[in-house]
Parts: sequence; C-alpha cells; structure tokens
Amino acid sequence: MNNNNNLIGSWVRRFLMEHLIADRNLTPNTQASYRDAMILFLPFVSSQKQKAVDQLTFKHVTEDMVRQFLGYLEKERNCSIATRNQRLAAIHAWARFIGGRCPEQIAWCTRIRSVPFKKTVTPVIDYLEKAEMDALLEMPDRTRTQGRREYAMLLFLYNTGARADETAHATIADLTLGSAPSVRILGKGNKVRHCPLWSHTSETLNPLVGGREPSERIFLNRRRQPFTRFGVYSLVKRSAEKANKRIPSLRKKKVGPHTIRHTTAVHLLRSGVDLNTIRAWLGHVSLDTTHIYAEIDLEMKAEALAHCKLKTKEQEKKRWKKDPNVIEFLKSL
Repeated sequence: MNNNNNLIGSWVRRFLMEHLIADRNLTPNTQASYRDAMILFLPFVSSQKQKAVDQLTFKHVTEDMVRQFLGYLEKERNCSIATRNQRLAAIHAWARFIGGRCPEQIAWCTRIRSVPFKKTVTPVIDYLEKAEMDALLEMPDRTRTQGRREYAMLLFLYNTGARADETAHATIADLTLGSAPSVRILGKGNKVRHCPLWSHTSETLNPLVGGREPSERIFLNRRRQPFTRFGVYSLVKRSAEKANKRIPSLRKKKVGPHTIRHTTAVHLLRSGVDLNTIRAWLGHVSLDTTHIYAEIDLEMKAEALAHCKLKTKEQEKKRWKKDPNVIEFLKSL
C-alpha cells in the first residue's frame, strides 16, 4: 500500500461526506455530532504527535491515543461521561467504516473499537405535575400577538410531546385542522409519525397559520423568522423562570422542551393510555424506552402502595370473638 492510502485525511472526508450522508442518510444534527467529534480528535492527535493534521497516518491513531483523547475530554474540557461516550461512538463508527472498506486496516479497526464505553449513572427524569404545567402555559401574555404564538408553541409541545427540533421544523402543511385535528411530525432518523391534537390546540393554532403558505414553519419569532431549536429551548426556559415565582417546586427542576416531552408521557400514562400508544405518540423505536415512564411516576406508585398497606397493631390484636356480628351469628345457630 502506498503512503497516500495510509493517510487518514481522505478516510475522514469519505466518512463524513459519503458514508453519513449518502449511505446512512443521517439527520443534520447527527452529522454535526460526528463532525464535531473529529474536529476535536484530529487536532488532539496532531498536537500529541507533532504532525500536521493532513500528515497523520493510521500508525498515529492508536487505541492508547484514543484513551488519551477521552481522558482529555473529561479532565481538561470537563465533559460528562455521556459526552465522552458520544465522542467515542463517533470514533468507533469511523473505524468501522474504514475496516469495512479497507481489509488491510481490519486489525487496526479492531484495536480502535476495543476501547470501551464508560458506564453512566442513569439520570432521574424530571417531569412537571399538572399544576406546574398549567403555570408554565399561563406565562405568555396572550393579549399580545407574540404571546399568543408562544402560548401556542408551549401548548403544542405539551400536546404532542415533540422534541425542540421537531417543533421548530413543523410546517403548516403538516397540520390537519378539521374535525379530527392532527400533525405530521418528522422525527429522529427521518421517521414520520402522526399525532392527534386536542381541539383546544387546533383552535389556538388556526388563527396563527391562516392565510400563510403551506411550506412556512408553524412557529415564528418576534422578527417573523422561523424558530430554531435553540429558540424553543429559550422560550421554555424563560417561561419556567417566570412560573417558578408562582410555583416554588419548579425551582428544583431543570425545565426544557424535553421536560415537557417527559411530562406528556407521564400525564398520558396517568390518564390510562397504554405504553404502546405512548411509544407511537412520542416516536420511540423501542418500547423499553417508553417503559421508563412507568417506573418514574410517583403518583401511580403511591396508588399501588395504598393497595398493599400493612395491618396496624390494633388490627392484628383484634380477635374474631370481639366482633358482635360474629357472636350473634353463632348464638343463632
């Protein structure tokens, strides 16, 4: 093999430009995540090996170098274990791509992919109680046009359980506002799902989208520009900061669009909706992902606990012969 084939630069380009886009058709956000991992990893290897990035070869990228990079992320960049694992997943995917197309590098690929992920502690999922969610919805000033738009977005997030990016990219053409209102949502992995809308959500959205082009985004900011996912997050955060003055319990929670998504799932579950329906509602691939909501709902756990209360000492001491009904029954025999 000539030296050019040993250079990793062309493999990085093929991985990012051909594999992720043409072969895998991954979403722009996933592509950006993989790209960011390589943007961090390659300069790190370059500085450690004192080589220009375009002169790096496979011999410079070793499993020990990958471990050093992961340590750098945790110690110097203060990245969480979840972020560390995300960057490692991108490097694994890159090595797997090379190993599948270059038989000479299969052994190298195996060594790189032998670097393990770290176990993480599963974080507690925050969700809002009904009073907290109601307070959040009351924050926008609906006497103003922009306040009505913001209220509509918060209501849409709660109704659909949509992610911030899904909400920001929803278009007027995706809406069906009739006798059976619904919305078409393009989710992760370009998977499409249809979510029913409450009549109140439909009535709130109707005046905001009337007379506009079907290709336009549903939600616009105060400059009449489409909301970004960062704008959605900012709106939810601002509303939560206002609402926590009324509902102190909100101060203990980190509220974002995904918190509302969790809230939708828990409230659906409490309403008696089965887990499989909630899975389809939220766009989860696996039912295992949805099952977590059955485990975190304290209210349902409390109800279950009420059905299996222990007997008190007084109940245990009570004897059958002290029951006058039983005594009367026995005397009547």
